[in-house]
Amino acid sequence: MAVTNVTDANFANETKEGLVLADLGAPWCGPCKMIAPVLEELDAEMGEQAKIVKLDVDQNPETAQEYGVMSIPTLLFFKDGGLVDKKVGFKSREELAETLNQHQ
Repeated sequence: MAVTNVTDANFANETKEGLVLADLGAPWCGPCKMIAPVLEELDAEMGEQAKIVKLDVDQNPETAQEYGVMSIPTLLFFKDGGLVDKKVGFKSREELAETLNQHQ
């Protein structure tokens, strides 16, 4: 799989099945740029076990507002459509993998 860009229109549909890590950020955000390669690496590592999606909060403010995003990057973890965890700021690949593994 690859990290998929999502929008307000398809966010709920993209996070409704399985284990999903949603990265809510913006192109101008330094920590968001830093976490991008970490997410790509994690996506390759997790394979079919988890899906990773990316949402630009500037272009898609409804989803950001719905989940109370105050700082970016905000990382939301979904299991079958339900929010199971939330992390704010840059996180290591190891920490993200551990969180995903906890919710499998």
